[in-house]
Amino acid sequence: MSDDTLQGRFIWYELLTSDPDAATGFYTELIGWGTAEWGEGENPYVMWTTDGTPQGSMGGVIPLPEEAKQAGALPHWLPYVGSSDIEATVSEAQQLGGKVMVALTEIPTVGRFAVLSDPQGAVFAVFAPAEQAPGHEGPAQLREFSWHELATTDYEAAFEFYGELFGWKKTESLDMDPVGIYQMYGRKDMTLGGMFNKSKDMPGPPAWLLYIKVEDVDQAVQRVQELGGKVLNGPMEVPGGDRIAQCMDPQGAAFAIHSSSGQIA
Repeated sequence: MSDDTLQGRFIWYELLTSDPDAATGFYTELIGWGTAEWGEGENPYVMWTTDGTPQGSMGGVIPLPEEAKQAGALPHWLPYVGSSDIEATVSEAQQLGGKVMVALTEIPTVGRFAVLSDPQGAVFAVFAPAEQAPGHEGPAQLREFSWHELATTDYEAAFEFYGELFGWKKTESLDMDPVGIYQMYGRKDMTLGGMFNKSKDMPGPPAWLLYIKVEDVDQAVQRVQELGGKVLNGPMEVPGGDRIAQCMDPQGAAFAIHSSSGQIA
């Protein structure tokens, strides 16, 4: 796999929701994102932007597909991970025990993607852009996704899967008694997130939780509630002094917010 600037990097974040218009209003008010439309016709694809231009886009929002609803899926955020050889990535994911949820699909002039699930059942997507990949290397800036957390049933097995598939490496780990080990991982000397075994009182199947960098978590938590969302956990301080909170938007999609203890970029 030749392009090590792409392989294993989180490059796109898509919200699948029951009410795209309401969800767009919630996140633009809360985070300060803009939106831009791509495509023609009555239902263009709505992209999230951080600088008001399509070039600054890092995700999008779409209606939750009917077939997904029938399968029991609720509104959720879907992370896309870059692949320098997407056919090989999809094949290897299956060999490693993963499943194909949406077969490899081409979007003309944009690239190819597939939606997969890992052996424990957490859903993610892989993406090979036709031209330059969205996003950037290095630390997340304000209003970008800064942490990628997997709550699963077997974090060691999950890490083996993603490590083989994307080349991710273990970094630090914390003992979060009574939950257990919180294993952080990364690529190219950059920590991307953490994995842990979900407790018995955590509802739902294994899933990814995506953290958005904000200026002040405590102020953002108040705004979440004012806008009709829910605060599930926090705000609280984590090792190193950063602050986080886990939330749910008004349509039921889980997300998290994060503010740095240092100077905000």
